[in-house]
Amino acid sequence: GETYNIGGNNEWKNIELIKMLCSIMDRKLNREAGSSGKLITFIQDRPGHDLRYSIDSSKLQKELGWSPVHDFGSGLEKTVDWYLKNTGWLERVISGDYEKYYESMYSGR
Repeated sequence: GETYNIGGNNEWKNIELIKMLCSIMDRKLNREAGSSGKLITFIQDRPGHDLRYSIDSSKLQKELGWSPVHDFGSGLEKTVDWYLKNTGWLERVISGDYEKYYESMYSGR
């Protein structure tokens, strides 16, 4: 009956995270270093916009002995690899096809 937060013991500013993702994408797609970062555009922050995200998983670590298997950087690399290898899944999300699935499974409930 307990609730636990699962986190990677990391705290990143949003801009630093996107810069890291851009660097990974440049490397994975054989782009010139810094080319993906040129795509970053800044907009006016919405009220209450979060500049960073952080999760305290100390309860999970203390009570259950859990700790992350991967450090944040290698986990992010593996996540990017998954998306690059599963473009069909990503295309269905972008196209909205997944909404048809949810509608067929859950409409009328």
